[in-house]
Amino acid sequence: MKRREFITLLSGAAAWPLVALAQQPKRMRRVGALMPQAANDPQVHERNAAFLQGLQQLGWTVGQNLQIEYRWAGGNEDDTRKYAAELVALAPDVIFTAGSAGAGPLRRATRTVPIVFTNVPDPVGAGYVDSLARPGGNMTGFSPFEYGIGAKWLELLKEIAPNVTRAAVLRDPAISAGLGAWAAIQSVSPAVAIEVSPVNMGDADEIERSVAAFARSPNGGLILTGSALAVVHRDLTIALAARHRLPAVYYDRYFAVAGGLISYGPNIVGEFRRAAEYVDRILKGEKPANLPVQVATKYDLVINLKTAKALGIEVPPTLLARADEVIE
Repeated sequence: MKRREFITLLSGAAAWPLVALAQQPKRMRRVGALMPQAANDPQVHERNAAFLQGLQQLGWTVGQNLQIEYRWAGGNEDDTRKYAAELVALAPDVIFTAGSAGAGPLRRATRTVPIVFTNVPDPVGAGYVDSLARPGGNMTGFSPFEYGIGAKWLELLKEIAPNVTRAAVLRDPAISAGLGAWAAIQSVSPAVAIEVSPVNMGDADEIERSVAAFARSPNGGLILTGSALAVVHRDLTIALAARHRLPAVYYDRYFAVAGGLISYGPNIVGEFRRAAEYVDRILKGEKPANLPVQVATKYDLVINLKTAKALGIEVPPTLLARADEVIE
């Protein structure tokens, strides 16, 4: 073999590993997503779209370098537990979940698979993390509010409807958020002169019967606390408040936009988008134990004047002046 031919062959052989490397597909990463709500719910769709948008902006494309295994429980507690176990068994790189209804079953299912949660009040009290600054385990994420916000909901109900002397508090007693919010609301009840009664969120018939029974006496109002069941029964709750002419305070803007009287809470859609950042950081090697839990610092007050007019309520000018959004 001539010397020139030998050098050409040697050069080509040296390039083979580079060519092979260039032809290798990108590594596919797997994310589990446990959603306690229903897949076809428009509110959930909006939140999930924000999560996916956040991932895409960080360079993750489903089907190219990322695979997401979804499980939708539709508010069913048994299904949520079953799906939590299924996702853990798949051994994904990280699991994303929303709310205490999803975080609780995942906490019981694994202490090793990284978990990013959003919309979980008081994750320290629930035992999901050691502290906000140093979670210390396999879970971290975003918390929308402290339970004390429940006191603010009751105060707002009295401010927008001064004649209210009784309030039904709709909550999911199976999750820590339902119990914690109820305790905060109950603690401020004497100060605002409103007698509060818990209404457990169950199936639609149970909620309808409970609210109808409560509404038989005058001067009543409603407070809806956050949970997966609150999302599942969102339209029913708004409809019942209108049917029984009950002033109602909700924890999320979506309810006021959909016809509820007033809402006060953080931007939960924004939390889903920010959760994508933590999923990205874990996929790139960081540990949940070292990622501090972030707590919302801004709450939006939204008032639906059309609903107020239908209920015969004249919203105080001082309350309107504080509103971040007024729906007319």
